[in-house]
Amino acid sequence: MRYLTLLFIFSVFISCNQQEKKSATPTIGFLDAFEDETIAQAKKGFYDALSQNGYREDSGTIKIIYRNAQGDIPTLTQAVDYFISEKVKLIATNPTLSTITAVQKTKDIPVFMMVAPSPRLAGLVDSSGQQPKNLFGIYETLGYIDTSVALIKSVLPNAKTIGTIYNQSEPQSRAALKTIKMDCGKLGFVLIAQPVNNSSETQLVMSSLVNKNIDAFFEMPDNVVFSSFEIISKSCGDKNIPVFTSEAGLVNRGALVAFGADMYQWGFQAGEQAAKFLKQGSLNGIEPELVKVRKRIYNASVAKQYNIVFDSTFTELK
Repeated sequence: MRYLTLLFIFSVFISCNQQEKKSATPTIGFLDAFEDETIAQAKKGFYDALSQNGYREDSGTIKIIYRNAQGDIPTLTQAVDYFISEKVKLIATNPTLSTITAVQKTKDIPVFMMVAPSPRLAGLVDSSGQQPKNLFGIYETLGYIDTSVALIKSVLPNAKTIGTIYNQSEPQSRAALKTIKMDCGKLGFVLIAQPVNNSSETQLVMSSLVNKNIDAFFEMPDNVVFSSFEIISKSCGDKNIPVFTSEAGLVNRGALVAFGADMYQWGFQAGEQAAKFLKQGSLNGIEPELVKVRKRIYNASVAKQYNIVFDSTFTELK
């Protein structure tokens, strides 16, 4: 009888210990707005940063609830609602639309953004200029776009007319267009910009744009453009129009050259910040940060197609 009592007590102790260990494992939500090869690099960087800081699902040190809205707004909202119901420790958002949705739905759960503009550019500041108190992670400004546009002049010195498309319903895209217009004016380019509202319109708009005698296409930081880049790349390629961009992650998808944030490092930087929060159990010393790693990168096979040679200041895509 005594033996059975001790066995019972021991089993209860083990069970409680296991429950305590399970409850101590942090659960986080990761929200992608749509399926896209470029922003997927940021997700990988985020996961790798967590892993390098000791947070891995296969070792039971973290649980990740992943959702991809596939471009559907109601699904985005439902995903955030589910994260909230599961009492996640934090929500990682990728890219802008996920961030906007998350901070609109919760004011308490920390949101760690990536592949997103500054809170001001995303329209997330209030009338006094204050950003959401639960918004953290890594953002980008438009300060680097002048260098991106200038690449066209250095690579194609005889170029005169530049084409682009933009999402007129996205604040980041409209702000980028304004910056690009100014940059093109300074460099003596004529800019032809045509609006799109969603990726289903891209094919028609590009068919019109590539027939307007443009010398180069400039790819803007725009979520709709990201999701339909293969259409853009093919439309330009069929007309021998090289694609320049401010998004380094698009070079492996067919852009000629880019100067912009490294998507993997962008996600990694956000992941390190999230890991710091998990380790210290508080948000002390954590603030939204500007992306740290930008680079000049080119696609060698596309460069060969246009007989363009890049010097050692550019990195070849591997």
